[in-house]
Amino acid sequence: MRIASRFRILQVTVILPVLSTCVFLAGCGGGSVEAENTEPVSEAAAETAAAGSYDPPEMKWSEFHPEAAQGDTGAAIDTSCVSDGYVAVSAMSDHRLKFQVVKGEETYNYDLRNDGTPSILPLQCGDGSYSFRIMENIVDKKYAVKFEVTADVKLNSEFEPFLRPNDYVNYDEDSACVKQASEFSKAASSEVDVVTSVYDFVCKNIKYDVKKAESVERMYLPDPDETLSSGKGICFDYASLAASMLRSQGIPTKVIFGYVSPDDLYHAWNMFYTEETGWVTAEFKVDNKAWTRLDLTFAANGSDAKFIGDGSNYSDLYQY
Repeated sequence: MRIASRFRILQVTVILPVLSTCVFLAGCGGGSVEAENTEPVSEAAAETAAAGSYDPPEMKWSEFHPEAAQGDTGAAIDTSCVSDGYVAVSAMSDHRLKFQVVKGEETYNYDLRNDGTPSILPLQCGDGSYSFRIMENIVDKKYAVKFEVTADVKLNSEFEPFLRPNDYVNYDEDSACVKQASEFSKAASSEVDVVTSVYDFVCKNIKYDVKKAESVERMYLPDPDETLSSGKGICFDYASLAASMLRSQGIPTKVIFGYVSPDDLYHAWNMFYTEETGWVTAEFKVDNKAWTRLDLTFAANGSDAKFIGDGSNYSDLYQY
């Protein structure tokens, strides 16, 4: 692991997922976003076994460790938990900041809070050599590398990044959404039962927020408990809430950003992984030992089949 020299000039021109949110998320949900919320589309939750034989593993956590971080109070990167699937970062500046994660040809860029509030970000690109850069805006779209470290990452498992909280999927053991998901697990006989219950619950209780989609701010990050209490949200909120509930119960779940044809909607949805089979609805089929797509925004708001189809109309761009 090495520390790079400070203040190397970069031109940052990539479009970030969060930055794009305010431009594109007004379209997610298609033409049916104002549809009346209906009863759950799946009846599987009602048939969940009363025996409650599903025993979720202990929840996995993530945090910033200042004592292990490299750098100083103005720019610090904690790579002590990269094997657990995440990197933590904290920085302070009077200027706009970004955090860049690079592995080979894959690059993720994040807006970074400049008040020292730590961020937890996933290592979604798998094993290998990573570069982590805190970058400070100097003029227009030009950024200086304020601090940089590299690390060789060997994940404890490929699922580690998708079993823990991060900036995009923010929860803890006291979160209301986690307590609700725990109730589902108590009544469940399998992982699939938990997914079914979460699916039905979100479809029944969360409506699409058209007004919010039209005014969401550039650095917006979801609060799953706020989505739960308000009963409404945009596609990012749906995906974050579902991921929080499922991850907390030991079910690997991704938040995906990408495009959905035929209208090229910029959108957020989930994929989850289970070793079981059995849950089949009109929109989704769960296969064993495979990632399964879960689009609760469309399912909850009555979008027609052209937006769901067989999954071939989804183009994944980013995963968290």
